[in-house]
Amino acid sequence: MKAIDNFDISLNVQFSTYAVPMIIGEIRRYLRDNNPIRVSRSMRDIAYKALQAKERLTKEKNREPTVEEIANVIDIPKEEIVISLDAIQDPISLQEPVYNDGTESIYVMDQVKDTKNLDELWAENITIAEAMKKLNPREKNIIARRFFEGRTQMEVAEEIGISQAQVSRLEKSAINRIKKMYQ
Repeated sequence: MKAIDNFDISLNVQFSTYAVPMIIGEIRRYLRDNNPIRVSRSMRDIAYKALQAKERLTKEKNREPTVEEIANVIDIPKEEIVISLDAIQDPISLQEPVYNDGTESIYVMDQVKDTKNLDELWAENITIAEAMKKLNPREKNIIARRFFEGRTQMEVAEEIGISQAQVSRLEKSAINRIKKMYQ
């Protein structure tokens, strides 16, 4: 519609000559502005240069080039190339199937793992925190130093001014009390 509205008959140019570039420009602008993830033009330019260099190097060397080789050709740091190539990737859903044998599907979510924030660890941390609240201050101190700070019984003994044997007894007693709480 914009091409029709802005077309000037007096310029003696065919409509298609005027309209095609304008329509292509509008489509590009729409796709750029309505992408779910905004990526800067400079980032896109780096990615496209890297893709062109990769294609050229693949033909020349008959193998996939390394990021270092691409960086040398386009004279851009390899870190920027990696970031820019990642930035232009289309996002996918965690529910996207990656494999299907007809009976069972494997989804992206099945292949993604977070070892820091597992539900089991979260529950265990709450349990441990609750158990620690029920210990006396001396036991809390020993358990915290031994298991959360990674100190030896000898180090704990020196730090709090008691014998290693006493630390061992208090530690064992505290652990047994925690076990009894959760049996």
